[in-house]
Amino acid sequence: MKLTFLGTGTSTGVPTLTCHCAVCESPDPHDKRTRPSILLEFDGRAVVIDTSPDFRAQALREKLERLDAVLFTHSHVDHVMGLDDVRMYCFRQNQAMPIYADPGVMADLRRIFAYVFDQTYPYGGIPKVEPHLIEGPFDLWGEPVTPIRVLHGNLPVLAFRLRDFAYITDCSAIPEESFAALASLDVLVLDALRHKPHPTHSTIEQSLAWVDRLKPRRAYFTHIAHELAHEATNATLPPNVRLAYDGLKLEI
Repeated sequence: MKLTFLGTGTSTGVPTLTCHCAVCESPDPHDKRTRPSILLEFDGRAVVIDTSPDFRAQALREKLERLDAVLFTHSHVDHVMGLDDVRMYCFRQNQAMPIYADPGVMADLRRIFAYVFDQTYPYGGIPKVEPHLIEGPFDLWGEPVTPIRVLHGNLPVLAFRLRDFAYITDCSAIPEESFAALASLDVLVLDALRHKPHPTHSTIEQSLAWVDRLKPRRAYFTHIAHELAHEATNATLPPNVRLAYDGLKLEI
């Protein structure tokens, strides 16, 4: 399975509008972060987790020619607003796009993208979607997917495990009962916004503590704010932990 980080930034992206800090003005391309999303490729299939507002630019950058499904972690703007741009894959592949979300998130998507779901939009040029509710483990073409409940402040959101890989974005707490589903990982991707505490996101220090408990072979931090410079932060991390960056590709 191949993992590509489409975006690794927080909801504002980096550079952040109106900010002139050292990271926002950094010449290091690793400090340029679009909104958070990943691409998984396996068995000839391509699956995206979350469609950020930057999805079109991310897909162009990665030359993404095919898309077979979209999984959603939650319905915040920085994770869903690129959904309309899956339409080109619907047109080219001549099929509706399977989308997977829990019942609350699917209800939000139906409200936000009513013109897509109600099928009464008279002007054409819209995606067709095939909704699938996540109410427990499911599979994608025989590939088991385990949804894992975590907390984004007081908002329950989904993490996902496929094979020996898990993706946890927008997370400030992991319920005790979720840790068992995160054992024996090759790659763990974790929210790590910054050093300063935040009410709805993990810090570098908290995420390092989770890595120490879960002991994945490799861990990558994402949903990164402009307080963290890529090179300087990596220099402080253990050898098996790194900040992810837009365009990073891994074999799992």
